Amino acid sequence: MKKSTHNLAFAVAAAFLAALLFFPEIANGQAGTSPAGPVNNSVTSMDGRQAQTDMTEKYLRQELGDPKEEASYQAFHKADEDGDKKIHLGIAFLAKYASDRYTAAVYEELSQTYYDRKDLPSFYIYSEKGLSLFPDDVHLLALSGWVIPRAFDASAPNADKNLDKAEVYEKHVLDLMDKMQKPAALTDDQFAQFKTGELAVAHSGLGLVYFRREQYDASAKELITATQNEATPDPTDYFILGADLENLSKYKEAADAFNRCAQTAGSMQDQCRKYAGDATQRAADVK
Repeated sequence: MKKSTHNLAFAVAAAFLAALLFFPEIANGQAGTSPAGPVNNSVTSMDGRQAQTDMTEKYLRQELGDPKEEASYQAFHKADEDGDKKIHLGIAFLAKYASDRYTAAVYEELSQTYYDRKDLPSFYIYSEKGLSLFPDDVHLLALSGWVIPRAFDASAPNADKNLDKAEVYEKHVLDLMDKMQKPAALTDDQFAQFKTGELAVAHSGLGLVYFRREQYDASAKELITATQNEATPDPTDYFILGADLENLSKYKEAADAFNRCAQTAGSMQDQCRKYAGDATQRAADVK
């Protein structure tokens, strides 16, 4: 069945806005507090980020080894307030300990730091190098598969292959998480929180991959899964879910998704309110 004109227009607008929306979130930068006050970086605010940190801290307390390596990693790990220093320490660590027991964690944190700084070329360099060495690193897989479709440029070389890669990453996360055993260092609640957060990132990434391919039904299913158990859902997920449902002519459900997006303060709030109103009107028009 041929889509209506307004649906086609909405698909184009939503795809364009989705590309733009990725960058303001990064531009606001660091998870935590900036000179302008608290900022909300979508992926870093997810439940899994703190759980991942908890896992690392507990691992460090239990698995002490070479004191020099330990000191080098601890200095890097604790340098979150100074991005330049953290990058310098991370690169120095990797040069000295190219594939040791803390190396995967350094690639994770270094990639996240570059992501927070809006340096996507460096993010891709270090995330890909990390995954070449640690192909089952759940956090790095989930984060990489989440970033690729948000920074997607259809005119870029290998654009479709990059979406394929993101899909493979996120599906691998789902497979790994299904088989993962609870680390002895974590409580049941901490492990559950970790799994919830990483799974939310993976389903969010898949939702954006399918949206970019205009597979709206598949995208909607993934984004519903991504948001249903998250304490702090990504408003972009609700925005794209609304776009999916619009394209599926499910206007009432689309309005609900846009309204949920509008509940989060930020640059998307007014836009989500507008689209919620438009979807509500379309739902009334088809009655």
